[in-house]
Amino acid sequence: MELSPAQITILEKILNAGFRFLTVERVERYLGVERGGFVALLKPVDGQIKMFSQAGYLLGEGIGMLVESPEGKRFVWHDHSLAATPELLRDYEKFKAELKQILEDQDARARV
Repeated sequence: MELSPAQITILEKILNAGFRFLTVERVERYLGVERGGFVALLKPVDGQIKMFSQAGYLLGEGIGMLVESPEGKRFVWHDHSLAATPELLRDYEKFKAELKQILEDQDARARV
């Protein structure tokens, strides 16, 4: 994967914000970013870095997506499941908001 200087700058900002890079099985072509157990997949697009899908929680070897169940909200991946406590949901929203802000900052710079 070849990255532009602008894409490298965004990835450095992501690292400096406390995220770490990882590879998620079955989706190795995307760059995973993780913090506090939460994971998002990124991909380079048109000189920028974009989110590929919704963020989730690392469960086993995959990413558990937030779902509603009869027992309440849960992060689920195959046979793995984790109750989405109020604290976990707060941290999930913080993870998404901070990553989104970094990615939106690059969008604003690209328009200038």
